[in-house]
Amino acid sequence: MSNTKIQIRSPHLEGAEVSWFAPICNGDDRYMGERNMAYKSTFKNASEILLTADKKGYRNILCPSSYLVGQDTLPFAAAVAPMTEQINILAAVRCGEIHPPMLARTLATIDHILKGRFTINIISSNLPGEDASSEDRYQRSREVIEMLKQAWTQDEIDFKGQFYNMKLSSLPAKTYQKDGPLLYFGGYSPSAVDLCAEHCDVYLMWPETEQNLRTLMENMSAKAATYGRKVDFGLRVHVVVRETEEEARAYAASIISKLDVEQGVKLREGALDAKSYGVSRQAETREKSDNEGYVEDHLWTGIGKGRSGCGAALVGNPNQIIKKLNRYMDMGIRSFIFSGYPHKEECERFAELVLPKLKTFSMPIEQGKITEEEPLSPLGAGVRT
Repeated sequence: MSNTKIQIRSPHLEGAEVSWFAPICNGDDRYMGERNMAYKSTFKNASEILLTADKKGYRNILCPSSYLVGQDTLPFAAAVAPMTEQINILAAVRCGEIHPPMLARTLATIDHILKGRFTINIISSNLPGEDASSEDRYQRSREVIEMLKQAWTQDEIDFKGQFYNMKLSSLPAKTYQKDGPLLYFGGYSPSAVDLCAEHCDVYLMWPETEQNLRTLMENMSAKAATYGRKVDFGLRVHVVVRETEEEARAYAASIISKLDVEQGVKLREGALDAKSYGVSRQAETREKSDNEGYVEDHLWTGIGKGRSGCGAALVGNPNQIIKKLNRYMDMGIRSFIFSGYPHKEECERFAELVLPKLKTFSMPIEQGKITEEEPLSPLGAGVRT
């Protein structure tokens, strides 16, 4: 085991940010491999899940990004924002899709609508139709992040890089939050780790064994220290919780009971991140699992047979799930993004059986990111009322 100590950005916060997932990318169903149009990604269905999570006490909700299926992330977030009461929104932004100054202004607008209950998930995968190298993709993301930060914290954007070269006023892009929203980030390559260590606030991981997660956290802590920084850690994972472990395991198995092998491969390979190092790590974890798909106690990898990206679920009764989450929190994980099949029903079940027994917090609010400034005046850019 490494001697590197895991250093977290928010050691003063007790508990965790407990979040849910809005399947705006058409990822909702009762059974993988069997499309039920009742779960189709529509604004009605996806917003109902988000608003359910809001009412049930979740602190944040991830709105993912995809070109092939579903809805566009930022219009969805902007449309549902005025309907929310207390939940944060974690919007995935694929760097390079929107010209950075316009992206800065769009994100600032949503931040004002939400009065600071806004967080950003930085995505660096290929744009639709693109086949860029990992180094280029992360360099582009680095440039986008640096310009966003200039827009949110300085009077002008003044940048020269590999992908962008510009100088202009940043006044139209000022956010509600001091210095802009928190940046969440996931990636495993050296370029990805370096980018997160230098610029981002929460390092999101996909489920692996506890030892593998610990190693990832140690490596990130060491890299962040070279920049004089610390990051918080998050885990994106599915969950199946029932009154008994037997019920949970049976339900988990039923999720993939109608999925054939070829169909699963097609579903996985259709994603824009299908060839990423992170996805390959999920496959390696799945290959190490037992005959029922469990790679360690209560961590089931069967989900990964039918989807790219996050490919495992926590499975068990409420006490087992809470015990597992406490182990993660003891390691230093501060944020969890859960999901289940179907998403609304499992959101309600987790909120009933597990959520009341967890101490939770909201990242932007608890970290002092929220200001008391009023939104930008409609009378002119940069004018505050």
